[in-house]
Amino acid sequence: MDVSSLFDLSGKVAVVTGAGDGIGRGSSLILAAAGAAVVVSDLDGDKAARVAEEIIADGGKAASVVCNVMNPTDLRNLVDFAVKTFGTVNILVNNVGIGGGGRENPFKIDRAYVERVYAINVFAPWELCRLVAPYMAESGYGSIVNITSMSSQNNDPNMAIYGSSKAALNHLSSNLAYDYGPMGIRVNCIGPGATRTNALASVLTPEIEKKMLEHTPLKRLGEVDDIVGAVLYFASPVSEWISGQVLMVNGGGVQTLD
Repeated sequence: MDVSSLFDLSGKVAVVTGAGDGIGRGSSLILAAAGAAVVVSDLDGDKAARVAEEIIADGGKAASVVCNVMNPTDLRNLVDFAVKTFGTVNILVNNVGIGGGGRENPFKIDRAYVERVYAINVFAPWELCRLVAPYMAESGYGSIVNITSMSSQNNDPNMAIYGSSKAALNHLSSNLAYDYGPMGIRVNCIGPGATRTNALASVLTPEIEKKMLEHTPLKRLGEVDDIVGAVLYFASPVSEWISGQVLMVNGGGVQTLD
């Protein structure tokens, strides 16, 4: 068995959303290092361009594009850009997401907030899955990786909308695995636990971290590299008979804000 071939993405084309920093950036870098050409998309075009430049400077293939995932035209343009630039789409990482952080007091948020969270966390991934599926089927290789959250399974205060949207993404993915499986397309989810990103930094305090670690057997919070290793796993041939799964990457425990 040639172990290196199990993680070889040479000749594959990946699209990553929310790729300007954090898990999206890390996913772009690791997929490029494995040989994929990466379309780095983000609402912030400058951030996306810097990530693409970083990949190219390391000898990889990448291009960047601005994408507002709430805009259906932008989603179509993202896929069209990928196909025009690199020929197809083989891998999709739906990473962009909003909400959570214990800020969703049910008496202080309104319907517009709920609709925005679901538009970004559920409807946009669904739409991109639909758009890339024909190219994946035609190319003979397709892996969709949806970044969900440990909050999709936790019960936390002031997290009902974010948590339920990520739970919806889990269930959407497991059902799409049935729809897309006959096309040769795998659909899986990764649920990060508390991971050191800018989003976590906005709510993390020493007291919260200490409480989180009390319920984390591996006794540390996650790093971006912990999550993107799982992204590479699901994107690669090594997982070619795995679909419809939700993998929690959380240090073996549960990190809650309460």
